[in-house]
Amino acid sequence: MVVRMTDAPGDYDEVNIDVQDIMMKTSSDSGDEGWVSIVSDEFTPGVYNLLDLTGGVSLLLADNLVPAGFVGQIRLVLGDDNTLVKGDEVIELNTPSAQQSGLKLMVNQTLQAGATYEFLLDFDVAKSIVMAGGSGIYNLKPVIRVSATATSGVIKGVIDPVLEGYQVEVSVSVGDTTIAAFANEETGMFQLNGVPAGTYTVKLTPDVASGKAVKTITDVVVVNGEVKDLGAVTLDAVP
Repeated sequence: MVVRMTDAPGDYDEVNIDVQDIMMKTSSDSGDEGWVSIVSDEFTPGVYNLLDLTGGVSLLLADNLVPAGFVGQIRLVLGDDNTLVKGDEVIELNTPSAQQSGLKLMVNQTLQAGATYEFLLDFDVAKSIVMAGGSGIYNLKPVIRVSATATSGVIKGVIDPVLEGYQVEVSVSVGDTTIAAFANEETGMFQLNGVPAGTYTVKLTPDVASGKAVKTITDVVVVNGEVKDLGAVTLDAVP
């Protein structure tokens, strides 16, 4: 089983998350018994900036052999050192639920012997950080979408030329859900993970201050377990 973590958009300079462990459980009951750590030997527990995990970049959490059979849940265990950076201000993020027992994510999938399964934890930053009223206190209430390569596909591409200094959000609508990510500001690369099989319209929305217009790419066909490469995408100037 391979488990990676990536980031969905959030309008902050840094979102630093203290990742301590990744665990799995072979049942879907809500109790605290039966959890087993599957963290990779190559993974070092510590603080990671989620905003570095864009443009197809992901953090490898687990890469280990696990027994075949039913996997009910994955649990992401966070430490206390979670912060938000806005400009020159560093803001502590309160994490009451995650730091006690870890964030439990439903998987409910049967793993077949001899196969490789890769799960992606897509951390939705914009929905995960909540201010408590007007108190100025920020709470971290992680919203994470779990996808598997066996049951979803990927859309990737690169903005060429790179729109240096400006963010570009790339998104597709899947029913009532929007899957979105920022393009990497240095390389222009973007990647949408966990897209179910189907035909989509990809929307690229550059920062208004960039002077570039919104671009749509229609009839993008996604196949489960495959990567749809849009290649180089050029953004036109606003008319």
